[in-house]
Amino acid sequence: MNYADEFRDPVKAKGVLGAIARVVDELGATKENPIHIMEICGGHTHAIFRYGLDKLTPPGLEFIHGPGCPVCVLPMSRVDECVEIAENPNVIFTTFGDAMRVPGTKKSLMQAKADGADIRMVYSPLDALELARRNPDREVVFFGLGFETTTPSTALSILQADADGLTNFTIFCNHITVPPPIKALLDDPHMVLDGFVGPGHVSMVIGIKPYEFIARDYGKPIVVAGFEPLDLLQSVLMVLEQIRDGRAEVENQYSRIVPDDGNPVSIAACEEVYEPRPTFEWRGLGEIDASGLRIRDRYKAFDAEVKFDIGYGRNTVFTAEQEGCACGDVMTGRIKPHACPQFGKGCTPEMPLGALMVSSEGACSAYYQYGGLELESVE
Repeated sequence: MNYADEFRDPVKAKGVLGAIARVVDELGATKENPIHIMEICGGHTHAIFRYGLDKLTPPGLEFIHGPGCPVCVLPMSRVDECVEIAENPNVIFTTFGDAMRVPGTKKSLMQAKADGADIRMVYSPLDALELARRNPDREVVFFGLGFETTTPSTALSILQADADGLTNFTIFCNHITVPPPIKALLDDPHMVLDGFVGPGHVSMVIGIKPYEFIARDYGKPIVVAGFEPLDLLQSVLMVLEQIRDGRAEVENQYSRIVPDDGNPVSIAACEEVYEPRPTFEWRGLGEIDASGLRIRDRYKAFDAEVKFDIGYGRNTVFTAEQEGCACGDVMTGRIKPHACPQFGKGCTPEMPLGALMVSSEGACSAYYQYGGLELESVE
């Protein structure tokens, strides 16, 4: 037993798949008129394709891939600003690895590194903090990127830097939050969504209450899910049962990890360090009110936007997608990745045009890696 086997049991999976098929049949859903369930998290998208759940579930159920990949929704203008900061000769620019190859309008961080910029991959902002301690004559900048999952670690690194009196450590803050883009999707008249599989990692921090507006205001069910095959199948079944029963609730399938009220220590650190931006641009979704975070004035000494005079909406130049790139349409669930004319041709993991092919949680990457696999039937 490795604590994962029980969530990958094929016998149990077959039973849940049978229950899903029965409920889909009860709802009268067909391939031509399916139930649309959006999995918000990119990690869920990869799990669905890795385990072939899209092929094992009945044709009357369609997965819509949501904007739950922070690397994928980052606008190119912010990548350009990362490169601008990193090319300062006095800067050590640090970032998570999956942001290295995201293309800007001119180059990626990987290409800037090849051109001589001092850009280093780290595993956490605490690694960047240690680099600042070891290099007091250099400016160390950490690329703060991610949803509520990673915001606490960045906030805590700022609090630690403040306590240590470090003056050469800053965060280029691009943290974003999950609820606002879900509202934007629900307000889009072109989107057809019947229910949601909610993000597990994000919910581990914020809990499940921030999603109550989905059920209350829009009448759509949402179930926060884990990442193993049985987690996802059970969550899909729970969403379908709510639809069948005429219910719209927030349910927590991932209760072994996600507390309903979230993590109070993480929430407190984030509230101390960040405040909402009035607006923030999401790739494929455009500007969304109060969807991004910025560092409060109290901690502006650790804000790279202040130190390097790169203020969001001040020096930012908004940029359109590269010609032929359909990341925006894929991001919003309007098309599947293979419908993009560049998919697997002009855009591959080795030479990506868009962020969805770069990120380990991107939908295009999932389709590219797993979409062609021949999967054995569970029957």
